[in-house]
Amino acid sequence: MISFRERDPVKVGAVGLGVIGVLLLLAFNIESIPLIAGHKYSAAFSEAGGLKAGDEVRVAGVKVGKVSTVDLEGSHVRVVFRVGRGTDLGADTRASVRIKTILGQKFLSLEPSGSGHLDKEIPLDRTTSAYDVVDAFSDLTRTEERIDTTQLASALDTIATTFKDSPDEVKAALTGLSRLSRTIASRDQALRELLTHANGVTQVLADRNAEVATLLTDGNLLLQELSARRAAIHTLLESTVRLSQQLTALVRETRADLKPALSHLRAVLGVLQKNQGNLDRSIANLAPFVRVFANTLGNGRWFDTYVQNLVPVGVAPGSAT
Repeated sequence: MISFRERDPVKVGAVGLGVIGVLLLLAFNIESIPLIAGHKYSAAFSEAGGLKAGDEVRVAGVKVGKVSTVDLEGSHVRVVFRVGRGTDLGADTRASVRIKTILGQKFLSLEPSGSGHLDKEIPLDRTTSAYDVVDAFSDLTRTEERIDTTQLASALDTIATTFKDSPDEVKAALTGLSRLSRTIASRDQALRELLTHANGVTQVLADRNAEVATLLTDGNLLLQELSARRAAIHTLLESTVRLSQQLTALVRETRADLKPALSHLRAVLGVLQKNQGNLDRSIANLAPFVRVFANTLGNGRWFDTYVQNLVPVGVAPGSAT
């Protein structure tokens, strides 16, 4: 048997590069491998409803896969998606596009039904598109802009004039309808600005979908942490209540002793306040004495002082009799 070192390095390198190429190809196309990526299905929708590639595929609210492609095919939209292994879809399975968040993010919802296995595309009669709030506001704004409010008010006024000889109930209804038309006509510009701003707000919220989702997730984590610390917070509150009760009982029991002490303390403070000037002067006069006294004892555990004229001048200490 030929050892590895004795083999042709060119052939070994070619085989190694081939293996690496195959591994890279598998890595970049891992979602196309049925054993790993699951089964591939498709569904026909009358319109995409905001669904896009990469969105989740759910069954009973549980994520089981994701959308691969969303393409226009003739008069309908063809949605290709993959579902993980272990998820059985019957022959009568239904599909619908639903709203995941309030900002318009979508997901594909599957409702397994029927016997056997789904082996063909889910037809249009078993699919339902989503209702998009952002598109609804946009359509409302465009529709409102095309309304001739002046002509509408004039038409309603004409109807009211035509039915002026009608019974009082009909006449009152038409009069109210005419007033409503005038109010709408007078507020036309304000309504246009309101709908335009509402459209802008919904668009901003849709653009900030990831940030809002992160905020909601962080808020959920905060609530979970507070729930986890609920016992500690409850114990803290109970301990605070017990402490306040003990302090109240202590004050109640010592009130008879505290009142005379506080009265005497108030009297002492009164005396000190009256003599504050004298105390200030005493402290000021005491300062030189303290300084000299500190100098006297500053060299050790003895008095360092000088007594003048203890021995007469001119007489030696040893000659005194």
